[in-house]
Amino acid sequence: MKRRIKFFLKKPVKKPWKKGGIQKEQVQFILVGDLINQITPTSFASRTIGAPYFGLFGACSTSMEGLALGAYIINTKGAKYLLTGASSHDTAVEKQFRYPTEYGGQKPPTAQWTVTGAGATLLSDSGEGPRVTSATIGRVIDMGLTDPFNMGGAMAPAAVDTIEAHLTERNIDSTYYDLIVTGDLGQIGQEASLDLFKKHGTPISKEQYQDCGLMIYREGQPVLAGGSGAGCSATVVYGHLLNRMKKGEFKRMLVVATGALLSPLSFQQNETIPCIAHAVSIEYGGGL
Repeated sequence: MKRRIKFFLKKPVKKPWKKGGIQKEQVQFILVGDLINQITPTSFASRTIGAPYFGLFGACSTSMEGLALGAYIINTKGAKYLLTGASSHDTAVEKQFRYPTEYGGQKPPTAQWTVTGAGATLLSDSGEGPRVTSATIGRVIDMGLTDPFNMGGAMAPAAVDTIEAHLTERNIDSTYYDLIVTGDLGQIGQEASLDLFKKHGTPISKEQYQDCGLMIYREGQPVLAGGSGAGCSATVVYGHLLNRMKKGEFKRMLVVATGALLSPLSFQQNETIPCIAHAVSIEYGGGL
């Protein structure tokens, strides 16, 4: 896939096409999702646009799932303009997956703080700006972990599996990218994945390898092991990182959004946690 993308960071879904200088009627598809049952927030927002709609659920991997699918549609000339993005809301997620915030339940240090945020991007088949050059779709990895308060540890093997598959399929090593950033492994998951890379003999430096869940909050904020949520990678990538890319701070990054595919019901049935990671290569000038 070698198609340029324009990018925006706005909570309302309707902002990207306005920032992109096109009319609402020119948006041909919407590929978006969130973490709530039946992705109702996404569906309610999308009804105001009226474009053909794909509602996505990949847990916290939804942002890159949508970007990969959207780039594929553009690349195969299925559309000229489409919108993709993801969102999450801390209080809503707490109420659904754990306990209402006012319950005051204590969390262990391995738990993560769901990001309240939304990020969306308008993809087009032409224009200046960063480009989606390739994508590696992850497979479901389940290492038998059952603790819903240790999502980072559960998702780390999926991130490693997808990154190693991506490097192998493109016949490159990690130094090709200026930045490899995961969606929301947090402190525990990032350390676990670095250990796995070392065990597998895959050279990735800690300076090059970063995590949106560790970048989105200021140092010292009481967010336990870091941020998480479908809106975590969407806000950091479509806002902070792509702005840095446009300023020329780096040219190539691999974004690997991770997701824990559990539900309250599966946890109550003592199921283990299946996980997924999708990788999308975004480049600004040049590329394979």
